[in-house]
Amino acid sequence: MLTLISFGQAVNDTKLAVYSPLMSRDTYTGSILIAVNPFTKLPHLYNSHMMEQYKGVRFGELSPHVFAVADASYRAMMNEGQSQSILVSGESGAGKTETTKLILQYLTFVGGRSANDERTVEQQVLESNPLLEAFGNARTVRNDNSSRFGKFVEIQFDASGRISGAAIRTYLLERSRVVKIADCERNYHCFYQLCASGEDAKKYKLGHPSNFHYLNQSHTYELDGINSAEEYLKTRRAMDIVGISSSNQEAIFRILAAILHLGNIGFSPGQEHDSSIIKDEKFRYHLKEAASLFRCDPNLLIATLCTRSIQTHEGTIVKALDCSAAVANRDALAKTVYARLVENINKSVGQDPDSRIQIGVLDIYGFECFTHNSFEQFCINFANEKLQQHFNEHVFKMEQEEYSMEEINWSYIEFIDNQDILDLIEKKPIGIISLLDEACMFPKSTHETFSTKLFQSFKGHPRLEKAKFSETDFTLSHYAGKVSYQTEAFLDKNRDYIVIEHCNLMSASKCPFISALFPPSPEESSRSSYKFSSVASRFKQQLQALMETLNSTEPHYIRCVKPNSLNRPQKFENQSVLHQLRCGGVLEAVRISLAGYPTRRTYSEFVDRFGILVLEFTDGSYDEKGLAEKVLQKLNLENFQIAERFNLLYCISIKNNILNIN
Repeated sequence: MLTLISFGQAVNDTKLAVYSPLMSRDTYTGSILIAVNPFTKLPHLYNSHMMEQYKGVRFGELSPHVFAVADASYRAMMNEGQSQSILVSGESGAGKTETTKLILQYLTFVGGRSANDERTVEQQVLESNPLLEAFGNARTVRNDNSSRFGKFVEIQFDASGRISGAAIRTYLLERSRVVKIADCERNYHCFYQLCASGEDAKKYKLGHPSNFHYLNQSHTYELDGINSAEEYLKTRRAMDIVGISSSNQEAIFRILAAILHLGNIGFSPGQEHDSSIIKDEKFRYHLKEAASLFRCDPNLLIATLCTRSIQTHEGTIVKALDCSAAVANRDALAKTVYARLVENINKSVGQDPDSRIQIGVLDIYGFECFTHNSFEQFCINFANEKLQQHFNEHVFKMEQEEYSMEEINWSYIEFIDNQDILDLIEKKPIGIISLLDEACMFPKSTHETFSTKLFQSFKGHPRLEKAKFSETDFTLSHYAGKVSYQTEAFLDKNRDYIVIEHCNLMSASKCPFISALFPPSPEESSRSSYKFSSVASRFKQQLQALMETLNSTEPHYIRCVKPNSLNRPQKFENQSVLHQLRCGGVLEAVRISLAGYPTRRTYSEFVDRFGILVLEFTDGSYDEKGLAEKVLQKLNLENFQIAERFNLLYCISIKNNILNIN
């Protein structure tokens, strides 16, 4: 059985915190909460009674708990008037999504208001989670409910501390999952929910998921303990509470059905060279259904899938597409429609433009390393490098800067800095993303030419090497460990062409909801049928905006840990847990805390607690600082320093030290 022990301070408080699965699922390392996924229901730990217990209690006085972190962020926001952020991270299956739900549950508990309106803002906030899960989560080989996008939920408050609005931002939706899934995985939950919806499924001419190409590439259709029909009803209820109208709900599910029918359209060679036509009546049926659901002209849909317009000085040339190009065009349309749909759903929760203080909760995919790692894993691990740097700056650098400002004598602790790999990935004009974008803009580029340029540009770089047994795969030495990336699909997945025909087709839809997803393109972009847009560069910009938001807030950290790979309770794989703690910078935080002064008390706190030891000096002739010194002298303690600037007493935490007994 694994026991995690953390020595550290939490908001000027010190404790020896121990985790045992029989006691709790959480522990602290400094001001970092380590949350262990118990793989079982623990309702007694997360009910309203427990929320009441933690409400307004100083951080660290009660057992480690996610509610304590949420309460500390809320109190800091109210007391200091500064926006806060809670960063929830960890690998897939570690419990990030559930932890985020609990944080939002607590914030709505302390910041909710009574209202006659059945659909209060706090209800919208809570119900946004199952809605986002339906459209953004899927089964992977590691997790039945894996978030396939990062999300930043910003809870907005008014001056009195009541929730006044919310904003939801998402990052890097895994669009490729809509059209291609590996065996044992699943597409997004919403598709299976709709197929199991009974009368609605019949209305949209749907059946079992095995009937649809976008779902039957994997033979996993059901999840253990999950009833898709019941989940569909929960999603519809969440839509009601969030405020999505009945007509828009109908349009949303019609779009999902249209995407499934779209994926069943097959092509065969046409009479002209390199042309294609709809294969037979079976596939033409699905085309008609897709067109009907999209509320668009079926002939225009055929033309959109089978041809491409090229703008020249002489006019427009219509070029026929061969079968493979038509399939790629079909899949591109499906991915674009789904991505626009999810983006629209994220805007459903009402925002308060007048709010000046917020608490942002970041739930984002953890570091990933699979047997096969493609473009998605590259972007996900890039995001984790950025977040790790943020963690380093606040937990390590700020700790040491505080000692320097206080002129505390101690040995500077070196920590692993990952700026060099961030430069390798994102620096302009030469970085992996820049080289990838350059390759994508040249039609004749291949993953081989991209890899060759990559190895030439960074020959001898300590963080990059050529993968073994491959001429095109590359290995990056990330903060969390080495990952080898297979480049075959890098160029295709990074290209995010805005296809004018797709936009024109959808904007002409007779369904107002669908046409609104595709507003008219700017005049300059209409000159080109395909306008290149880089997924990696756009994600890089989103990450930069996220980091600017986080840097303007006071951060709180929750590191989620997956105790075993079998998803079973009461089972711990020690090496895996230690690896996760090391990847998350937790062990480094323990090291720096132990090397410094983890025990901290203000003079007033110290004297209030230990002044009884020097009653002979409490006649008023000594101030609090003087009394603190007298206590330390009487105990013959040497490992302490007194700081003037913050009115703090710094002590080394040692076993049986009276200062460390709670």
